[in-house]
Amino acid sequence: MNLPATMRAIEIAGPGGPEELRLAERPVPRPGAGQVLVAVSHAGVNRPDVLQRLGRYPPPPGASDIPGLEIAGTVVAAGEDADALVGRTVCALVTGGGYAAYCLAQAGHCLPVPPGLPLAEAAALPETLFTVWHNVFERGGAVAGETLLVHGGTSGIGTMAIKLGKAFGLAVIVTCGTDAKCDSARALGADHAINYRTEDFVARVREITASSGADLCLDMVAGPYTQRNLDCLGEDGRLVTIAVLGGAQATINVAGLMVRRHTLTGSTLRGRSNEFKALLADEIASKVWPLIADGALRPAMDRTYPLAEAAAAHARMEAGEHVGKIVLEIA
Repeated sequence: MNLPATMRAIEIAGPGGPEELRLAERPVPRPGAGQVLVAVSHAGVNRPDVLQRLGRYPPPPGASDIPGLEIAGTVVAAGEDADALVGRTVCALVTGGGYAAYCLAQAGHCLPVPPGLPLAEAAALPETLFTVWHNVFERGGAVAGETLLVHGGTSGIGTMAIKLGKAFGLAVIVTCGTDAKCDSARALGADHAINYRTEDFVARVREITASSGADLCLDMVAGPYTQRNLDCLGEDGRLVTIAVLGGAQATINVAGLMVRRHTLTGSTLRGRSNEFKALLADEIASKVWPLIADGALRPAMDRTYPLAEAAAAHARMEAGEHVGKIVLEIA
């Protein structure tokens, strides 16, 4: 296939608001060993993209400075050891470059798009699915019959945690900022939704669980939420932190953690090794992808914007109005 020399892409002109996202022409990248080049149909919009635009989350060494961590499209070229994917329709977790007409991906980080799955929905899967699977089921050790507490229940991560948790037999409690969002979370499958602005979520979790507490908490807030999250947990409970929107520092009662045998852990995904993410992709392909293929698991979708309106997509995310995933249509 004859590839063009340049492509449309979204650049970050400088740290700041959504207006710093600019449509530009960039060279089409060429795949190296183990990489494929994807003609991008859609790209997911995620909170880390916003943080990168604000100058708070720089791309790791070697990654594209173009934002975008998940894509769906057709593989049009490949480097050494990746030829088998040429012509395939895939979605992929990427370290950057998604807001563009063409994007490089590691072959091992690609998953096949099954028949019947719209490409907009395929592009909305990798970042949240990889994050939730790793942190809830691998790091958090969740098993069927346990109770999961998730903050930000209508975010991309929150909606995936609801759907994935229910698919694997968990009781799911979420927190949201409005009654309407609580209703949306329950409609997506959450067993309980707590409006954190009008209710004490610690007291409500203890009430819902008959004082036994949740088994696991998936948290994006940190800061002052950390001790409150621990207070929500029962004995041998696990707190998994995946973002620090409320602040990176926290004070906790270590004696209480010891007495109740709590585990406090966390992770980031973007900077992990290619080998780690390939293993994670393999596990998701085995454990979760059959649910995607038969239609039992689908992402919650909010709104799709054209690539040129990436700034509007970021503004919607920052306003907190969305329920589920925001996606850019590239092609």
